[in-house]
Amino acid sequence: MKRIILISIFALSVLFAGNTFAQSVQQIAFVNSNELLETIPEKVAASKTINDLNKKYKDELQVMQNDYNKKYSDFISYQNSMAENVRLRRMQELYELERQINNFMKVAQDDIQNQEQVLIAPLRQKVKDAIYQVGMEQGFVCIYDLANPAIAFVTPDATNATALVKQKLGVK
Repeated sequence: MKRIILISIFALSVLFAGNTFAQSVQQIAFVNSNELLETIPEKVAASKTINDLNKKYKDELQVMQNDYNKKYSDFISYQNSMAENVRLRRMQELYELERQINNFMKVAQDDIQNQEQVLIAPLRQKVKDAIYQVGMEQGFVCIYDLANPAIAFVTPDATNATALVKQKLGVK
């Protein structure tokens, strides 16, 4: 009889410990922020704006390159029959056109990157805010982002173990 009571108490202890352990298991989740970003309706409009701007820059660059190619071709064809001063002036023009094309490409690239930042950054923030809200609502300890190998959400109740690890390492 004593043995049955001890076994019953042990079994209840194991069940109670198991329930407590199951309740204390904290959930970890993952998302793919790039996939989420692509599902936002405003992303289509932002992408179209960026693509349109990119096309305008490409078209203008093509005009500049065509002008350069024509002048270069003319220079190669007639350089032997040109006076020295004319030949030097045409070479300078070609050099100046190359410089303008390179500057234009840099300005275009910077402008496109700036537009991407202006248009896409708020959408990325929207995704980040939604991840945070889901994490809080669902009680996740953390949510990993598969698109950017990082943690996208950590519960405010999480323990910062930095001091403990420093102590273990023997550093301050």
